[in-house]
Amino acid sequence: MTHDYKRNGTTTLFAALSVLDGKVIGQCHGRHRHQEFLKFLRRLDREFPGQQELHLVLDNYGTHKTPAVQSWLKRHPRFVPHFIPTSSSWLNLVERWFGELTQKAVRRGVFLSVPDLVLAIEAFLAAWNEDPHPFVWTAKLEEILKKIERARAKLESIQPGSTQPRRRQKQEE
Repeated sequence: MTHDYKRNGTTTLFAALSVLDGKVIGQCHGRHRHQEFLKFLRRLDREFPGQQELHLVLDNYGTHKTPAVQSWLKRHPRFVPHFIPTSSSWLNLVERWFGELTQKAVRRGVFLSVPDLVLAIEAFLAAWNEDPHPFVWTAKLEEILKKIERARAKLESIQPGSTQPRRRQKQEE
């Protein structure tokens, strides 16, 4: 960011990536609360009619775990939530698409208002879906596991015992 950078507001973008064909369903909202997330879930329910399971890869943001969302998910069992660990958003392929959006439509853009930003996001989304392409994992499992082991070893050298599983405290009866 430059010294004269000025943010003119923000938006929340909920997005779902179809891993088979690369299409993205996105929806901007002014806030990031459970009410907006439920609107997005209802949209997905309409866009993908039928009984096919829909697997949702979600971060651990509180919006996704509220009683209202949990209740909705129980009433719609074809929606299968998968919560990824904290700091592992790279496991969610929609994050790769967010990177494309950022690089190609947002990073160097000048948005004088939130509606301008939303228009740019919606234009990028429409253009993407005209010629979508799926993202393909190229890293081999062995490479990923080696990186994880190197990271674990480094953490252990800095703070011994930090990567050991935490033991649950037994509740007193």
